[in-house]
Amino acid sequence: MATIKDVAKVAGVSVATVSRVINKSPKASDSSIEAVTHAMSKLGYRPNAAARALVSQNTNTIGVLVSDVSDSFFGTLVKAVDSVAHEHGKHILIGNGYHRAEEERNAIELLINNRCDSLVIHSKGLSDEELIGFAKEVKGMVLINRYIPELAERCISLDNYQGAYLATEYLIQHGHTKIACIASTHKIEDASQRIEGYLAALRDHDISLPNSYIEYGEPNGDGGELAMANLLTKSLDATGIVAYNDYMAAGALSVLDENNIKVPEQVSIMGFDDGLIARYIYPRLSTVRYPIQIMADKAARLALALASSEHADNESAIFAPTLVHRNSVAHTNKR
Repeated sequence: MATIKDVAKVAGVSVATVSRVINKSPKASDSSIEAVTHAMSKLGYRPNAAARALVSQNTNTIGVLVSDVSDSFFGTLVKAVDSVAHEHGKHILIGNGYHRAEEERNAIELLINNRCDSLVIHSKGLSDEELIGFAKEVKGMVLINRYIPELAERCISLDNYQGAYLATEYLIQHGHTKIACIASTHKIEDASQRIEGYLAALRDHDISLPNSYIEYGEPNGDGGELAMANLLTKSLDATGIVAYNDYMAAGALSVLDENNIKVPEQVSIMGFDDGLIARYIYPRLSTVRYPIQIMADKAARLALALASSEHADNESAIFAPTLVHRNSVAHTNKR
């Protein structure tokens, strides 16, 4: 990785001149700016965010990366971070990554280049190695809903496997053995971990089902509708359904209603997240609570503490999901 000394050598100027150009000093000449900018581009050099902050001061801004801020799940995350920011006299700058590596990389670059010395990052597209690299550069960077062993003390995550296990086991405890899974098409660890949790619960209760009991869709209402429609065309006689999230569960409910299949009398369904929609659809959705507000609050406070070099003891890095009992699950006598 190129250093500021490498840039100075290629540009034919002093390290002090490179520093002036990086920090947009009025003392930097046009020729120096052109030479240094060309050298940085040639070497792929990006100034260290922490070093820049020492010269130009930070902007009292917490950077936040989410998949899509229009999603209520991420809206809750952002609001929790914003509350902590206001408490500390700071503001937030938000980037959307859409679970795509290039989008996430560009968003993090933007946050760093805007001198955010505290970062709360929800990344599913970037590799562990790249995130470790960013974390080395920004000491106030915290990952949420992601666990990387090398950054364990800077990770706030949920046990997605256990959450899906609980949802599936809850149906089993209500007499269901024909349990379908509506899964997400997104290639992220949350999706695979929830399928693993579903399969483990079946296995631990000696229930064997073919792969046809798993259907995929986008993790939204439309995806839930499509997955549920595909399950019905298979005539699987499923009496229970575990959905990837509450939106997919809501989409599935609409398809069941269109086909005059009563919930929970004929089919029981479990969601995941416990978002607002779970409380207001009919029947009110039994689900798994994802404590994203608490997690985001903790992530923001940890990021601020790390950025200011305060002692930050992150004991509860992995949060435990809990069941929420409502009206979409009933006992069945069908075996």
